[in-house]
Amino acid sequence: MSAAGQWDVLQQAIIDGKTAAVESEVRRLLEAGAAPESIINEGMIPAMIKVGELFEEGQFFVPEMLISARAMRAGLAIVKPLLRSTEKVTKAKVVLGTIQGDLHDIGKNLVGMMLEGAGYEVIDLGTDVPPDKFVQTAKEQQASLIGVSALLTTTMIRMQDVVRSVEQAGLKGKVGVLVGGAPVNERFAKEIGADGYAPNASAAVRVADSLLGKLKGA
Repeated sequence: MSAAGQWDVLQQAIIDGKTAAVESEVRRLLEAGAAPESIINEGMIPAMIKVGELFEEGQFFVPEMLISARAMRAGLAIVKPLLRSTEKVTKAKVVLGTIQGDLHDIGKNLVGMMLEGAGYEVIDLGTDVPPDKFVQTAKEQQASLIGVSALLTTTMIRMQDVVRSVEQAGLKGKVGVLVGGAPVNERFAKEIGADGYAPNASAAVRVADSLLGKLKGA
């Protein structure tokens, strides 16, 4: 198998959402001498990029994305413990959560898995997260991005409190705030001063990449 083709089986297994096949292929690659960071960067991440493309083309829907992301996570669980601390495979840290008063987490979980698949380290705070908790965690973990989700119109207004907390903590321009969820749109994101808006999990990766680039260039 050519160097370029050595990841084909792993990538197809991730795209197909076959967890057992992903785990088996990751172990085979490791036994064959593949570097853990290469398995992530050259095998897993391109597969999840393809999953995002299939979603945007209308060939994949949320259930397929979830299945693929879970399969990728299973492989990641095998590889991560083998990484040396000096091996940098993480683009940046993202603090993720559903805003206070909201207990919905399917969309948030999918965004988290897609971000992980794209090379981010995700710190998932779960649901019903107070605005200050996002900022406190971002400071403690030295995160570059905060992702806030809401599924209710009654809770999405609290997203503005996260933006304000970032400003009050002196982190404006250092930590980007990304918002999303069913009732959220780009206009609302701009009104509350968020740095980015993502209509779906696939777009969240692109927006996160764009925000990260702007923060690093600032």
